[in-house]
Amino acid sequence: MVWTGTWVAERLGVELIGDEALPALLGLALRRNPKRAHLLVSSVLGKHVPQRPSVVYGSGLDLGRRVRALLGDEEAARSVVLGYAETATALGHAVADGLGLAPYLHSTRRPVDGVARAGGFEESHSHATSHLLLPEDPKLLAGDGPLVLVDDEFSTGNTVLNTVRALHERYPRDRYVVVALVDMRSAADLGRLDAFATEIGARVDLISGAAGTVRLPEGVLEKGQALVAEHERAYEPPSAGGPSAAGSASSSGLARSSTPASGPGPDHGSVSASGSGPGIAAGSAAAPHRHDPVRVALDWPEDVPDGGRHGFTPDQRDRLEAALPAMAGRIAEALGGPAVEQGTGTLAAPPAGPRTAGPRVLVLGFEELMYAPLRLGTALEDAGLDVRYSTTTRSPVLAVDDPGYAIRTRLVFPAHDDPADGPGERYAYNVAGAGFEAVALVVDSSADTPALHAPDGLLAQLAAHIPRVVLAVVPSYTPAPAPHSPYEAHEAHEAHKAHEATPNASPYPPQVTEAPERSSMLPEPLRGPAFSSYAPEEVGWLLQDLSDVELEAPTEEREEAIQSGGAHYAESLPVEYQPSDRYQELFHTALETSAARIARAVGTVTETVLAERPGRRPVLVSLARAGTPVGVLMRRWAQARHGLELPHYAVSIVRGRGIDANALRWLAAHHDPADVVFVDGWTGKGAITRELADAIKEFEAAEGVTGFDPEIAVLADPGSCVRTYGTREDFLIPSACLNSTVSGLISRTVLRADLVGPDDFHGGKFYRELAGADVSNDFLDAVAARFDEVGGAVDADTKELLAADRTPTWEGWAAVERISEEYGIHDVNLVKPGVGETTRVLLRRVPWKILAKRGADADLAHVRLLAEQRGVPVEFVDELPYSCVGLIHPQYTRGATGADGRAVVSQ
Repeated sequence: MVWTGTWVAERLGVELIGDEALPALLGLALRRNPKRAHLLVSSVLGKHVPQRPSVVYGSGLDLGRRVRALLGDEEAARSVVLGYAETATALGHAVADGLGLAPYLHSTRRPVDGVARAGGFEESHSHATSHLLLPEDPKLLAGDGPLVLVDDEFSTGNTVLNTVRALHERYPRDRYVVVALVDMRSAADLGRLDAFATEIGARVDLISGAAGTVRLPEGVLEKGQALVAEHERAYEPPSAGGPSAAGSASSSGLARSSTPASGPGPDHGSVSASGSGPGIAAGSAAAPHRHDPVRVALDWPEDVPDGGRHGFTPDQRDRLEAALPAMAGRIAEALGGPAVEQGTGTLAAPPAGPRTAGPRVLVLGFEELMYAPLRLGTALEDAGLDVRYSTTTRSPVLAVDDPGYAIRTRLVFPAHDDPADGPGERYAYNVAGAGFEAVALVVDSSADTPALHAPDGLLAQLAAHIPRVVLAVVPSYTPAPAPHSPYEAHEAHEAHKAHEATPNASPYPPQVTEAPERSSMLPEPLRGPAFSSYAPEEVGWLLQDLSDVELEAPTEEREEAIQSGGAHYAESLPVEYQPSDRYQELFHTALETSAARIARAVGTVTETVLAERPGRRPVLVSLARAGTPVGVLMRRWAQARHGLELPHYAVSIVRGRGIDANALRWLAAHHDPADVVFVDGWTGKGAITRELADAIKEFEAAEGVTGFDPEIAVLADPGSCVRTYGTREDFLIPSACLNSTVSGLISRTVLRADLVGPDDFHGGKFYRELAGADVSNDFLDAVAARFDEVGGAVDADTKELLAADRTPTWEGWAAVERISEEYGIHDVNLVKPGVGETTRVLLRRVPWKILAKRGADADLAHVRLLAEQRGVPVEFVDELPYSCVGLIHPQYTRGATGADGRAVVSQ
């Protein structure tokens, strides 16, 4: 028998290496995918290749029994099984059945109105990458028992690592079990799982049906893409007339099949068609008699979900098992008898009377709905029918009618479930021309739409190639709204009490859920060393990498464009300041003298954050980039003092434009918004504090996502703008002295319409070329080294702060308004108060003058040096609430010399 990977292997040099069972389990095909051209096609998964339901179900049952033997009954009863959409939804369910004692949940790409997300993760190599987790019971993922993750193929490990990382941050546990039909990791990937387990402090086991690897020659991606393009061109649909010899062509042109002159064999078809109407596979002598599709009433058991999208319990499994024989009997009757209402163009009622001798039957499932049709298929097989099982899919694959190729034919049809990402093509492989005499199409009620019944819909496609078509509809299960926060739980309790008095009232409060998934899915955070010089666990950057884009402009040009209204400051970057030897010496001196002071402020603000959230694990979200070193230090303090591993991300916020809404969407999908703590380095006049509050309010109104607290936790709050701070003194924070070289070599964030689309993160650059001058980790290590010595002072400071009235007075804002008027500037945006903001003026803007508070010399050595280098006067004043204030040159043009564009008079 020819191996179904031969065609690809001969043309691209791809090899399967490993267990002897691999060729029987896997074939090869090609697809148009920028990340991976080849596709491993399982013969026992029931997705692309029709297979006996008992074989498909038995493969998962066997893996589940092995998991139970590994865990033991006690741990198995505490476990939860998680399967991956779309290909492994039935496999995961079968593993849960084999395990016998555990509830099951599968990820989904279908948002469900009224159901809040418990998390999500990314599948990096897939054509559709983002997965949602929508359990009916939010506690399903919150237990501490083993989590069993099931996928059809374990190739690089990226999907599993993304899943575990996302879930472990939110629901940490001690043990994970990874289950796959085949383990195809390369030698380079084999050690990653163990290293990751060590990193998170958990045990990770792996169980697979077979193991091996795929050997890919150099340039295989480009060769595969060229081969796909060649076959697409070879089988373009004719410009006029009827279908080609190969049958009617796919409207997409992504994958077509060639037809041998001898016609299709008994197990493979020859048609890759969009199916414009009734017809027969090329190569057959005549079309058999066909009937209109028949709708069969399943009588699906009440309160049994259609699958594991929202969770599936062992008790629900028992109820389904009891109902399967009767439902299979109804399908069998419809498959074996003539249709009743001929020629109406609508589905007829199922025929009455005993069924005839069993035909060769395909049970065809629908995308993520794999388990229900699989179990109906096993029940039909138990009843003695000759049954195969497969499902439709979103995945576009090239079809080639060759016995050495895994995808012989494909049907192409429009999506019929109103998908969140919009209309598109869907596919059914190895169905046309495969010799099936009848097909039972099983969909959920959400997919039983006019598009399914349209002339170009799936039912018409099937009827064009298979004599008898039966439609069975499983009711889509949507959970009742459930509270998912302590506040909502209290509200629900009160509502239920009220419901007892007024039984006709709704028992639940109005439910606010997250907005539907956006059409463009957001990627995982960028991490070092690929992006930034910080360790990957220190911070994840919710940014897009613009490192290869030329964004820098001379400071004077930027200032003129900004003040003239011709450009926003976030649309370009200043040229990175290269510190002189003298300035670098000042930085290191300042770090040595202030490290303990900074450590004390870090400890105080971190302890305050933890004390205000008892029993919860905060998610630190730094406002890039000044907040990022502070967020890293807060994370280190929590780890050193309490053993807590706090998630930490950096996001962009832009004055006048707000916070990155896509970053908020990502955070809401992966964490409880109530756990998010925004972090910044210091406050000036409080502009960013107000910007964040306004942006959160706008985001919640637009997206329907609630729970984010707009309060910012800062190291220093000299402007009295926030409630959570380490100190309100305006002192030198050495991380303010430099730009990227103390911030992980990351630029200030960028927001420009031609670079950042509506579904993109804001941008940032990684200045790898400045690695020789990088002191980012020197700064962190110097401060963290002082944690122990300041512990007592931190405890005292925290106790005092928690008991104090920390209501912001906004005295900094009042001072800025006064200075703006006194100095004839009339624009508070050009007044930058505090040591940190004054440093930024000198490094990134065109400074006019510096106001310095008398007696603050100790914190201003670097400011005086920068002012000297740029020829900026320093004016010492009394009664300044800050150590210093930087004044940007007002109404700047390159020919201007003063606030009015003509003259500057020093005060």
